[in-house]
Amino acid sequence: MKKPLGLYIHIPFCQAKCAYCDFYSMSGATEENMSRYADALLLQMQDYSKAAKAYIVDTVFIGGGTPTVLTVKLLSEIIDGIYRNFDVSKNVEFTLEANPATVSTGSLSKYRHAGVNRLSLGLQSANDDELSALSRIHSRADFEASYYAARKAKFDNINVDIMYGIPLQTAESFTRTLDYVTGLAPEHISMYGLKIEDGTPFALRRDSLILPDEDTEADMYFDGIRYLEAKGYRHYEISNFARPGFECRHNLKYWNCDEYLGLGCAAHSYFSNMRFSFKRNMGLYIDAMEADIEGGGMLTDDGTSISHDQFRAAELVDEMYSIAPGERVGEYIMLRLRLADGISSAEFASRFGLNFDAIYGRKLQLYIDNGFMTYDGDRYAFTPKGMFVSNYILSNILDFDEDSHIITSVCDGSDK
Repeated sequence: MKKPLGLYIHIPFCQAKCAYCDFYSMSGATEENMSRYADALLLQMQDYSKAAKAYIVDTVFIGGGTPTVLTVKLLSEIIDGIYRNFDVSKNVEFTLEANPATVSTGSLSKYRHAGVNRLSLGLQSANDDELSALSRIHSRADFEASYYAARKAKFDNINVDIMYGIPLQTAESFTRTLDYVTGLAPEHISMYGLKIEDGTPFALRRDSLILPDEDTEADMYFDGIRYLEAKGYRHYEISNFARPGFECRHNLKYWNCDEYLGLGCAAHSYFSNMRFSFKRNMGLYIDAMEADIEGGGMLTDDGTSISHDQFRAAELVDEMYSIAPGERVGEYIMLRLRLADGISSAEFASRFGLNFDAIYGRKLQLYIDNGFMTYDGDRYAFTPKGMFVSNYILSNILDFDEDSHIITSVCDGSDK
């Protein structure tokens, strides 16, 4: 029986880069570079198709950047390449990210016909002044046209991204965004708080941005949760809400520590017990994938022979490491606690053979007593209050060096 696998494809192109974005992407790319990048992706799919033969791809996510800045022809070739190189489940969840200014009924119909069945549209705000402050290239009217175009193209699983804590936003304007989005009735809503990342244009003018204060931002988060839940959207992850049955299966792979393969420059993977990522350098990526190695292999300086895919991996990999037992447990806790379902002690014992209560129960009691977490006798989970400060709490309860020692000792019986 084949193992399930998530597949992520990174498209590093944008029509215009937003001032708050620190994802690896660029604007102004030529058609030639886009075409070469698409061809490079197809070559990398071929390289990894053999390694993935024991897997069935049950989720696909094409993200960026803005994948839909590619021509319909190029993006369709990438989609076809996925189906050609991997065993894709008949029940696959296949997501495509799109900027509202870059799609039409015609293009969306072609993507739907090619196999995409879930669309993620970036609205961010339903207020045009806030969209301008974010340097978005679309208006509310553009978004609305793209949303209805997606429905016309037979998309029955649509996510809409919105943001809180953004320039010029007030509690009232955020409520208008919530009211507008829920009125459209998408199946899924992602609600992200603005983070000003180093190296972005927003970081350079941080002091001049007109932002909500911290208390208002916190109120937006809690009010947003209450509003969306009242409209029938379950708050299943820190930033994500879905109607029953429409939780994002691909993102759940990340939070459940399931396997996924990321292809393209800057993509990350957790595959065959290895975590690895590729360099944030599109030119290097294209050159390495285009490299012609005669005879299916090449000699290194020490005289050993390596294959095409080994050569390319050596050129492109930014980091690669296996996961030690203690690190696996720490990652599982850190990621699972993002979910409203939290961590079940019984499931933890089944997965790792360890007693979660014995190792972590004492650390978590403080947060249970103060309303940041709940515990029902088996399951530990953050409350909304805890989710809002989850990074702080997790940094306090997780000591990877100490936990790794304890867990390794328990596993090998050296500290009983």
